[in-house]
Amino acid sequence: MTSGKVAMDMFLSIALGIGLAAACGFRVFVPLLALNLAALAGQITLPEGFSWLASHLTTVALATATLAEILGYYLPWVDSLLDTIATPAAVVAGTISTAAVVTDMAPIFKWTLALIAGGGIAGLVQVSTVALRAKSSLATGGAGNPFFSTLELAGSVLTALLAIFVPVLCLVLLGLFFLGLLRRAWKALGKKPKNQV
Repeated sequence: MTSGKVAMDMFLSIALGIGLAAACGFRVFVPLLALNLAALAGQITLPEGFSWLASHLTTVALATATLAEILGYYLPWVDSLLDTIATPAAVVAGTISTAAVVTDMAPIFKWTLALIAGGGIAGLVQVSTVALRAKSSLATGGAGNPFFSTLELAGSVLTALLAIFVPVLCLVLLGLFFLGLLRRAWKALGKKPKNQV
């Protein structure tokens, strides 16, 4: 195997890991289930130590957790409770999903990348969705939350599928998404409060 091929495989595995991690920020279990199904279908080969992610028992556990998470976000007040649990869980899931797919890297670098890039991106996406849900709850008294829950679910499914099948495109789209977030944050910081008389 040439060094160029190894470098490309490593880049694609990192793009896949980052994409799955971002999907964990929308919904914790959807991307893990997608990873499980992709591994069972032979689409992804998991490294040693992550073979448990490719078992049928894991499919049942992740499918159950995914269904419970999806339904929970449609229940008033339960969605807010889930956000407090999902934020640290998204970081853990993002770290695991990244570590599970990154190949040809020494363990210390792999886990550092998984924690910083995978966990960090999952956490950033999750915090963004929590902030959006809070604004929705204030503006609509919680009536708009099911709409945002549906968008978050669609975001998780779409991001996970893009990460698995077209990881480079997924990485580019995530870059644009985060640039948009930075622009909004920069504009928000640039607004000065009006002086009160």
